[in-house]
Amino acid sequence: MKRAQKALARKQKGSNNRQKARRQVAKVHAQITDARKDFLHKLTTRLVRENQTIVVEDLAIKNMVKNHKLALAISDASWGELIRQLAYKCEWYGRELIKIDRWFPSSKRCGNCGHTVDKLPLNIREWECTTCGTNHDRDVNAANNILAAGLAVSVCGATVRPQESKSPQAGARKQKPN
Repeated sequence: MKRAQKALARKQKGSNNRQKARRQVAKVHAQITDARKDFLHKLTTRLVRENQTIVVEDLAIKNMVKNHKLALAISDASWGELIRQLAYKCEWYGRELIKIDRWFPSSKRCGNCGHTVDKLPLNIREWECTTCGTNHDRDVNAANNILAAGLAVSVCGATVRPQESKSPQAGARKQKPN
């Protein structure tokens, strides 16, 4: 990409060689786009074939892109396209796609005891629960909480916010359908 754009910049405007260089840049852009689409299709197909239920967070991607520090990374990862493909492939293969509310405190809730931290800035990647003393990686803990919340919705049709346990030793309990 860089080499093709540099070659284009060095060509004289209006020349035939510049037209060739423009076509080369367009070809490189198309190859990158095709590689990304291919990766997303293979990833979503594999996820849907290997899992009966897929749980994702219902994020407001349009609003997240407005943050200019995160916009490039979010757009580059194409989260919206990933969710769109998961949705239609889940329907196609007869799988269940559960979207968890974007306001569910997945990063701030302790996966061990259920305690929720009041404030947890984005720059803190690891944190320790004040109630049970468990050390959490922010992303892993959020993924586990999203999965647990999604499975709770799947099994019982319950709300997404499980009750915070009173004692730190209280383990997870199986919910019974109403």
